[in-house]
Amino acid sequence: MESSDTYTPTSSAPLSHSPTSSSSSPPPPPPPTVVMSPCAACKILRRRCAEKCVLAPYFPPTEPAKFTIAHRVFGASNIIKFLQELPESQRADAVTSMVYEASARIRDPVYGCAGAICQLQKQVNELQAQLAKSQAELVTMQLQQANLVALICMEMAQSPQESPQQSVDNFISTPPHTGGYQSGMNNFFEENTSPNSLWEPLWT
Repeated sequence: MESSDTYTPTSSAPLSHSPTSSSSSPPPPPPPTVVMSPCAACKILRRRCAEKCVLAPYFPPTEPAKFTIAHRVFGASNIIKFLQELPESQRADAVTSMVYEASARIRDPVYGCAGAICQLQKQVNELQAQLAKSQAELVTMQLQQANLVALICMEMAQSPQESPQQSVDNFISTPPHTGGYQSGMNNFFEENTSPNSLWEPLWT
């Protein structure tokens, strides 16, 4: 009996503390992050992708062609070396530049990205020439318009400042070229009003 009495409190103590410990204790810490699938670089290189892989943030496993193009031209060791020498804020831009240059080199093995740059520079020069030509034509049109306005203003300044009625009165009072015309009419009437000319038959 004594052994059973001593055994009961000892066995009930763990049972009484088990619910409180499970409810009040914080959840267990999450396990360390484990990369389920390696990055595209490590997958292509067939090596283990470490937790702090330099290539993992920039070559995700969903874009294997991105690393394949860069690796084909620059090589994995050079890519890793470039990234390690740069601060993290510039690594994404460096990877984008390397992928672009590698793609251009694959398309054009002779000139690479220099060929694309030359083509774009040629287009820029052509557009600049067209712009300069359009600007010259615009300046010429503006000068022609200014000359036309100046000519109109000059003609308006040189024209007589009189009303239309005054112009008509002046024309009636002193019509142009009336001297010769009036003298000719007077001579005609003087010759035809003579007595002989009035009774001269028309059939003679």
